[in-house]
Amino acid sequence: MHKLPSLVALLLTSGAPLWAADEPAAPAAPPSAPNPFAELSALPYRLPRFDAIKDSDFEPGFEAGMAEQRAQADAIAHNPQLPDFENTLVALERSGGMLERVSKVFFNLDASNTNPQIQTIRQRIAPRLAAHKDQIFLNPDLFARVEAVWRSRADLGLDPESLQLVQRYHTLFVRAGAGLAAPEQARLRTLNERIAELTTRFDQNVRKATNDGAVVIDDASALEGLAPEQMGSAEQAARARGLEHKWVVALQNTTIQPVLAQLKNRALRERIYRASTSRASGGEADNTGVIAELVKVRAERARLLGFPDHAAYVLADQGAGTSAAVNRMLTELAPAAVAKVRRDAGELQSLIDSQARAAHAPSFRLQAWDWAYYAEQLRKGRFDFSESDVKPYFEMNRVLQDGVFYAAHELYGLTFKARDDLPRYHPDVRIYEVFDADGSRLALLLTDLYARESKQGGAWMNEFVGQSRLTSTRAVVIINLNVARPAEGQPALMTFEESTTMFHEFGHALHGMLSSVKYPLLHGTATPPDFVEYPSQFNEMWAREPAVLAHYARHFQTGEPMPQALLDKVLAAQKFDQGYATTEYLAAAILDQSWHQIGPERAPPAAQAMAFEKAALQRARVDLEAVPPRYHSSYFTHIFDVGYDAKYYAYIWSEVLARDTEQWFHRHGGLDRANGDFFRAKVLSRGRSEEPKELFEAFYGGPAEISPLLEHRGLAPTLHNAGPHG
Repeated sequence: MHKLPSLVALLLTSGAPLWAADEPAAPAAPPSAPNPFAELSALPYRLPRFDAIKDSDFEPGFEAGMAEQRAQADAIAHNPQLPDFENTLVALERSGGMLERVSKVFFNLDASNTNPQIQTIRQRIAPRLAAHKDQIFLNPDLFARVEAVWRSRADLGLDPESLQLVQRYHTLFVRAGAGLAAPEQARLRTLNERIAELTTRFDQNVRKATNDGAVVIDDASALEGLAPEQMGSAEQAARARGLEHKWVVALQNTTIQPVLAQLKNRALRERIYRASTSRASGGEADNTGVIAELVKVRAERARLLGFPDHAAYVLADQGAGTSAAVNRMLTELAPAAVAKVRRDAGELQSLIDSQARAAHAPSFRLQAWDWAYYAEQLRKGRFDFSESDVKPYFEMNRVLQDGVFYAAHELYGLTFKARDDLPRYHPDVRIYEVFDADGSRLALLLTDLYARESKQGGAWMNEFVGQSRLTSTRAVVIINLNVARPAEGQPALMTFEESTTMFHEFGHALHGMLSSVKYPLLHGTATPPDFVEYPSQFNEMWAREPAVLAHYARHFQTGEPMPQALLDKVLAAQKFDQGYATTEYLAAAILDQSWHQIGPERAPPAAQAMAFEKAALQRARVDLEAVPPRYHSSYFTHIFDVGYDAKYYAYIWSEVLARDTEQWFHRHGGLDRANGDFFRAKVLSRGRSEEPKELFEAFYGGPAEISPLLEHRGLAPTLHNAGPHG
């Protein structure tokens, strides 16, 4: 997942929502102490001065940054010279430097190292950021200048990237409501502020419910099936909560928790599952009311802007273009995935029944908390390996150094040097300087890989500094994972899925680091979600590519490579249980569209929010008892906080492009420097300097095709006649 593509995008989607807005303001820094965000950092690559930044710097930094940008925008709007490309759009690109610096640090830390003071600041600042965005994008004099440049664009003699900048700014202003009459703009401002408040509250409720929902175990025997290092992590998590002689299973962001594949104790599996699915749907951190109001307010805003619903508004500026295109893809894929998952469920039920007969015990009906456990047994029987056989070959640091970095070197000529001399915001963070093939300095990469209570769940990439030739900046990016911290002195061993996730997030990092554009608005990952996930999903291929696997999949104790027989089984098993993986994802994507393809009059009240969810899944025929959606609505942070609202489909839309690209690489020789350089030149370096469809087709040589995705997921026999994507 990628977050915070640019300051303009941040302002346009600004939704850092906050609760308890009536709490006292955080103390400002004393006048004698300069705010660390007031000036550009003097550190290499303008890395933020984490050793000088205090929580108390953020709120005054936001206020000063907003004041600075408002003054800059007013100066542009009232420039006595006739509007032109330089004095209007380039000037806008140069504005807001302080606000960008404080925003990127603050929202990064809120995601990866939050605390009560940061959460309170976010709660207060979110509606102010929304109001600030409106002051700029609803400024009639400023919009008049932007529109004047846009109308004369054909006569300005601009290069293609500059023309794209003109088009994007005009689109952003119009979508922000710049063309509305004054009364409608006043209502829009109110709606935007409320959306910012609600999305922040949603996020903070999820975090509280997730932390509070951790399952405490009194008897170690109930954890039978976990590996020793997992037992150590559970014991350490309990001690961190002040619990002695107990074990804690912390919840991760998805519905199905990874430990369900290993735990033999069925009662504990059910307990963990129910703790996961009940998050934020009641109690102190109840999100049902937040969802009900947020959906209604978003729909009202869309109606105000001339769209029938929020999904139509959002998708008009995405690669998909329309709700019909998204619905078509989801409805084409869902029947094949459900048919496959029903067949797989029958196999699992047969396994449960046979084991019950052998033990002379009563059988039971397959439930959601059973699927992963029995699927793991079926996989082990079919491919003769288990996760405990595989994990010793995926030590976290080796995966990073000998897998992720190795593939980047072979494809793009990149090299990485640890920079332990630079300040970090947390001891877990590691910093690497990245050098290009010619030895020139390219970027800084930060990694923050361990789970902790101050960090949100999941995995994501962000940036602290974006690349731009206009501002002479090179990228400073970070990848975040949530690998369980091992017991003292033990290695951090990952599953193959977690290793693949590391490659995924690094694909986003490459998109940011290899960016080579002039304008900040168009740099790196500043692309629609249904394209931004494309380079990251493509980069996953190298996690399973034999030449790369052989380089990094080595035993953490002996250094011996993974035996070829085991490696073959791991690769062969990649299509196993894809019916489940596809169905749980599609159910979540359908939920997202269901919530956002309704007008304000159809938004359900809080008491009916969960009933609305159930009905949506039933209509789409993905309401399978044993296969819940990857996220239930009450903790679906992607769509109710981090900017994937009406865009969660993007992962599978992008995966079509990714699997096409994987086949292209294989047709052209695979892990090869010439292939990497070509992909870099056509896609990774281009940001949004052209529209995503044009970038892909220039690389691929034609429109995307869905068949490689179906083959990859083992669904091809069911949908062998599927046509082109989109």
